[in-house]
Amino acid sequence: MLITRNQPSLWESVLPPEVRRMSPLLEQVDRWLDDESFFAPFRGHFSALFGRPSIPIEVYLRMMFLKYQYRLGYESLCREVSDSISWRIFCRLNLDGSVPAPSTLSKITTRCGEAAVLGLNDALLARADAAKLVKTGKVRADTTVVSANVRYPTDSGLLAHAVTLIGRLVERIKAAGGASRTVFRDSSDAATTKVHAIGAKLKLRTAEAKQEAQATVLRLTGELADLAQQAVDDAAAVLANARRALARVTGRQRGKLHKAINELSTMATRAVQVVTQTRRRVAGDKVDSATRLVSLHDPDARPIVKGRLGKPVEFGYKAQVVDNEDGLVLDYDVKTGNPPDAEQFVPAIKRVRKRLGRVPQQATGDRGYGEAAVDRELEELGVTTVVIPRKGKPGKARQEMEHSPGFRELVKWRTGSEGRISYLKRRYGWNRSLADGRDRTATWCGYGVLAHNLVKVAHLATKNA
Repeated sequence: MLITRNQPSLWESVLPPEVRRMSPLLEQVDRWLDDESFFAPFRGHFSALFGRPSIPIEVYLRMMFLKYQYRLGYESLCREVSDSISWRIFCRLNLDGSVPAPSTLSKITTRCGEAAVLGLNDALLARADAAKLVKTGKVRADTTVVSANVRYPTDSGLLAHAVTLIGRLVERIKAAGGASRTVFRDSSDAATTKVHAIGAKLKLRTAEAKQEAQATVLRLTGELADLAQQAVDDAAAVLANARRALARVTGRQRGKLHKAINELSTMATRAVQVVTQTRRRVAGDKVDSATRLVSLHDPDARPIVKGRLGKPVEFGYKAQVVDNEDGLVLDYDVKTGNPPDAEQFVPAIKRVRKRLGRVPQQATGDRGYGEAAVDRELEELGVTTVVIPRKGKPGKARQEMEHSPGFRELVKWRTGSEGRISYLKRRYGWNRSLADGRDRTATWCGYGVLAHNLVKVAHLATKNA
């Protein structure tokens, strides 16, 4: 595929200036994106010799900004750009040009992935720093949970879903000409019946009924695990015969069959994991949350306990945000599972130093980062003032330090990081990732940060002009 630049616009020769005028925000963002450095992260993913020409990257970047700034899906984004004159001009689309297809935008995003969006954020911060818009006097860090796009996971729900999905994939394989005579027992209806029976038992309220219901739920859950294991065993025979039939199928039918075989193999593997962890729970054992599968389509999502009253357990990924006093996000990171906060602060400051060539003068975080080793390593990096309340009960000297006016003032400023995270969740998609897997979720969050920082930098440039 080829990176191309768009041709000069025909808008000027057709429409008067009043109609061609963009909003002030889009005009400012357009100027910030008009730089060759934003093309560099994509060059390794395209070729000037092989493949079909892609859409111009300047068009892709502007459309992705609109998508995350206004919380649009790919289909609705393309419709809005097609219908809006100002958005067409912003995206560098000619009067007679066609809007890129939603699948084109999605495929470029998936193909270039997290590395490209990290490069985009680095390029933006480099431009902003060159314009003296990036302050590193003090920074603050905080973590949050980016929810995965999953329903609340239960053992019975996952098992029934696995049985249903395996049945559907087997039907696709047979429709594509593979394993057409292999016997497969579809237990989807039986699994659904058992799930409904579990739901009915859980509605009982009296103490005696609840004890009886608990035993019944465990029994039905075990039966669901048996159904799922039976579906996996039958699917193994279907996979074996379908792979043999693959050599006899040609054309587009072969591609459909190959895709269905791969999906069934993946689903069978995940179903086995769900059966294993369910049987352990039925037997009274505790399943490690670091390895527990909570979704069949998003295997990287994990249960995370953050202590929130409304949501004691969330399902998704742990993310960290580091911003400065202007609210500009200097670093972000997305992790699988629930790693300790303390081990994430120092690497973040190292990335800030690599990105901007200097370390912040002051750094602060909540009590989750409060370890002596974190303070020591930050000071070794060159941070002059580290303000992090310690975990547990500190000694007398430490208490006096934490009650000093300077310490308390910076701790109060740190609470603003919660507002920054809330804003990212509310406006830029950090409340729930609609992408599956850790890498795609990191890409999702990265484009949200890019849109946020573009707006922030545009406002700072206007303010300082």
